[in-house]
Amino acid sequence: MPENVRNFSIIAHIDHGKSTLADRLLQVTGAISEREMKAQFLDNLELERERGITIKSQTARITYTRSDGETFILNLIDTPGHVDFAYEVSRALAACEGALLVVDAAQGVEAQTVANVYLAIEGDLEIIPVLNKIDLPSAMPDDVCEEIEEGIGIDASDALMVSAKVGTGVESVLDAIVERVPPPKGDTDGPLRALLIDSWYDNYRGAVMLVRVVDGQVLPKDKIRLFHGEVEFEVQEVGFFTPKATPSKVLQSGDVGYVIAGIKDVKLTVVGDTIMHVHRLAEEPLPGFEEVQQMVFSGIFPTEAKDFEMLREALGRLSLNDKSFTFEPESSTALGFGFRCGFLGLLHMEVIQERLEREYDLDLVTTAPTVAYHVHTKEGEMVVVSNPKHLPGSGDIDHIQEPIAQVSVHCHPDHVGGVFKLCNERRGIQRNMRYLTQSRVEIVYELPLSEIIFDFYDKLKTVSRGYASMDYKVIEFRRDDLVRLDVLINGELVDALTTIVHRDRAFYTGQALTKKLKDVIERQMFEVAIQAAIGTRVISRTTVKAFRKNVTAKCYGGDISRKRKLLEKQKAGKKRMKQVGNVEIPQAAFHAVLKLDES
Repeated sequence: MPENVRNFSIIAHIDHGKSTLADRLLQVTGAISEREMKAQFLDNLELERERGITIKSQTARITYTRSDGETFILNLIDTPGHVDFAYEVSRALAACEGALLVVDAAQGVEAQTVANVYLAIEGDLEIIPVLNKIDLPSAMPDDVCEEIEEGIGIDASDALMVSAKVGTGVESVLDAIVERVPPPKGDTDGPLRALLIDSWYDNYRGAVMLVRVVDGQVLPKDKIRLFHGEVEFEVQEVGFFTPKATPSKVLQSGDVGYVIAGIKDVKLTVVGDTIMHVHRLAEEPLPGFEEVQQMVFSGIFPTEAKDFEMLREALGRLSLNDKSFTFEPESSTALGFGFRCGFLGLLHMEVIQERLEREYDLDLVTTAPTVAYHVHTKEGEMVVVSNPKHLPGSGDIDHIQEPIAQVSVHCHPDHVGGVFKLCNERRGIQRNMRYLTQSRVEIVYELPLSEIIFDFYDKLKTVSRGYASMDYKVIEFRRDDLVRLDVLINGELVDALTTIVHRDRAFYTGQALTKKLKDVIERQMFEVAIQAAIGTRVISRTTVKAFRKNVTAKCYGGDISRKRKLLEKQKAGKKRMKQVGNVEIPQAAFHAVLKLDES
């Protein structure tokens, strides 16, 4: 019965123990046997296990019998903790009535803890604070409860004390879910309305849709359609993840499960759409998800031109499972044909690139990431430019606006000076600073997104000795003095190395970039000139010297004109070589933009 069903999510900052707590809940309720048990059980991707992070939200249906003998069905959704995957979290929370807020009892409230809690509060969810890792010698449960109340503003007097690693307090978590999370509301007898939370492609069965049934019920053989689509499908199978896929006779109001309907075209399964019966249409769809905005853009090119179609197919399949990245074909004079891809952040970009290389065995070249700019022309038009090479000429531009992010940094008071220095170097404007406790400060800055996506997070960890955490969101586009910086190798423009920089920094960036490229581009039989330019004005140049044979080695004494003749002949040969020679640009050159020395 729906009153005995509970739908809940686990939300937390990275490494605070979400996946470990999910493991213990599955173990305690007998959803998986001791033999099947492995760490991070719900993290299916090899990449997730290797990096120790959750990338995709995973679901599991747990049966829990309380001490009084009453049985409940608990639908658990484990979510990612990294800022780049906040979209996954928002989708998971839309399927729930409650959330376990997991906080590390030693580290306390971090930036993503706050961000994820606000997502849950916006969704009107019941929040249960859980202090994890209480078995650590450095655990400070009382201080962390005070942080939760001061920093987030929710009551932590009844927070649960848990050690997911050793299994302490896991039973109390299950009891709290049953008592404090409300049962799902919905009309079992009404027209079918099911929210499409996620979808992925199965080679044998087509698109598999993960749904939360809000009203009505869905059975095999039912005729269904999506609210925003015209095509009808017949349901082949419905079921639950327990956590293995287990077929069922019916999915009804309040359930979270999967629907397979032989859908071969994955573009039809748009995440956030509503599934309905063909013969009993619902009057209005369920509120879907906000359209996700890509923040970081990069070019992905196959090293071999013949792999282009394979790359297109691989990107198509990955985009099924991850609607938060986009791709469109583009060509580059330096790299040939490839795709311009949009991502939510730098980690998201790394994950997609690594999945392409591992799961589809592709050898790729990726260009340095950029952000999207709003370019206002003198004709009064506004153009969104995500690829610097498409920036109009300086004579046609009235002004350029860049995305500004509000960055929230949580750190120890001892590291405030280092954080201020780093943010000010990155063109930041301080907006707020408050002490959450005696050992915790929240600093709020406004920073250009382009300054964050490179190595801001790494530098932040350095200045705070690894303790600071950050969260960011784009708040507006702001006008600034920005220019396009081109890189020319032997007079040829390398469009894949073009960047957009602030005019005040263009000279130093150009110098650092040419110097860096000199180190990564191999020496040739001819001289290689590397230049950085703004428009037609060259602002920096370095030269990779040619390999040179000592042609005068056999001239012992004698007339100097003989030596000169041999050297002139060699020089002419190298000049001819330079005209027809081709410089091979290594992958490291495209990453050189990322690793420019701050000094």
